[in-house]
Amino acid sequence: MSASHEHALPTTGNERRLWIALGLTASFMIAEVVAGILTNSLALISDAAHMLTDAAALAIALAAVQIGKRKADSLRTFGYYRFEILAAAFNCLMLFGVAIYILIEAYSRFKNPPEVQTGAMMVVAILGLVVNLISMKLLQSGKDASLNVKGAYLEVWSDMLGSLGVIIGAIIIRYTGWTTVDAIIAVLIGLWVLPRTWVLLKESLNILLEGVPNGMDIAEVRTSIAKVSGVTSVHDLHIWALTSGKPSLTAHVVHDPSSTPEIVREAINAILADRFAVFHTTLQMESVPCRLADEMDSFTAPAKHVGGQAEGYA
Repeated sequence: MSASHEHALPTTGNERRLWIALGLTASFMIAEVVAGILTNSLALISDAAHMLTDAAALAIALAAVQIGKRKADSLRTFGYYRFEILAAAFNCLMLFGVAIYILIEAYSRFKNPPEVQTGAMMVVAILGLVVNLISMKLLQSGKDASLNVKGAYLEVWSDMLGSLGVIIGAIIIRYTGWTTVDAIIAVLIGLWVLPRTWVLLKESLNILLEGVPNGMDIAEVRTSIAKVSGVTSVHDLHIWALTSGKPSLTAHVVHDPSSTPEIVREAINAILADRFAVFHTTLQMESVPCRLADEMDSFTAPAKHVGGQAEGYA
């Protein structure tokens, strides 16, 4: 067996931005919660609730960055990168919880719309919008490279929509007196955010379930390996990710007996790195296919009965 193990350091470039965004969000959250209660606005309360989850999401994201810095040890041989995905999944669950609460509360307010103080409601919403836009700008550059940051970004992005909704609602109520619009806007915000939260949750679960990373076609990877000079076939191919942007690959590669296994392996690793950005690989080079070549499930040892005894193959 021949192996190549290359580890990238955990991405911490977003840490400072996360700290700034957390400071802005936490400092404004208290004022918005109080204002939401005083003005009796569900839309503002929903925006305040999102701001609360924003602060929690940013704190969790920062905790994930800190834990992800820990080195691998005898118990966590891959390190603590996976904690980032757990943080992203937890942030999704928080968003779902907030959305469900808002929808339930909106239902009761449709039947008995309360009086809403539009002046204070609009001032607080505008300030919240400014805070959200600053936080979004800070997190935007890192959201595509990290599900952890993407989860925090989605929290802030949904809160930005909430602030816009509150401003629109305040204007409509002030000039029409139609207080039901407050609950309607809250519901629309919840329904707008839920599908995007579900997408992020699916991405997180895919990594936790060792699925093929999004945007990577395992058939294309298999074909690329098979085209390398000296390769006759590929089997037992697995691709997964420890966390965002850190895919790993294992495979059994059957090579031509006349070729040099090490040269073939280096050529395969070069293609995996250049074409698919896969740097952590374990390749088992074989001159003839092993018994796993005919097995659909490589985690179940095939058995060969010899003289009435079952012989297992790892």
